[in-house]
Amino acid sequence: MPEEFERQCDLVVTALEAVADRLAEEKETLTELDSAIGDADHGANMNRGFQAALEKVSENDAGDPADVVKTIGVALVSTIGGASGPLYGGSIMSASQELEGGITADSSVAFAETYLETVESRGKATVGDKTMVDALTPAVHTYKKSIEVDDLDPLEALAKAVDAAQRGVEFTTPIRAKKGRASYLGWRSVGHQDPGATSTLMILEELLAVAAEELDGEIEREIDAEADVDPAELEAESPGEGDD
Repeated sequence: MPEEFERQCDLVVTALEAVADRLAEEKETLTELDSAIGDADHGANMNRGFQAALEKVSENDAGDPADVVKTIGVALVSTIGGASGPLYGGSIMSASQELEGGITADSSVAFAETYLETVESRGKATVGDKTMVDALTPAVHTYKKSIEVDDLDPLEALAKAVDAAQRGVEFTTPIRAKKGRASYLGWRSVGHQDPGATSTLMILEELLAVAAEELDGEIEREIDAEADVDPAELEAESPGEGDD
């Protein structure tokens, strides 16, 4: 295995460890969010899935970073219950092929785009449905624009993407759920932060922290008013006749 691939594999494992630790710490928070509008199992499912992914990765001698990422996806699909397994794990599996030539700025953008497209396809959700897509879409669009249009370095681009995801999470609170278990509540889902969007933000925050340490860079985070996708600009529906 090329030395650079070996270093990148180690970096992916380090990122996975950070994400798994964060989700373990935040398990109760995610459970509390999900108990309000879901099955109260998102925290436990995510924790179980990423702990299993850690174990699986440690057992495998991956040849390149794409293999490591695919292994993570397979573990998540097989251990996370409900709709989250295919959404998180299956989408990671599909996107892992973008990293077959190694992790670069270009391949990371391709990975992010494929991941988002797969999540949207599997979940049939769009921005405004009160799902993980509300955090993921602005993050991916902002990351792509920051690298391909603004010519920022990947660390700065990722920091802006995390800020965009944070805005997306905040956007989920005042809107009505239109997908998943939460949609059954109708307008009673208003006022609750989406747990899937929240766990997505947590994952991105840990990726940013690991990247900053690896690249020995400083993180400057602030809400970017000019991000490609600003969920806050979408107007939540107002209750009308025939609604719950």
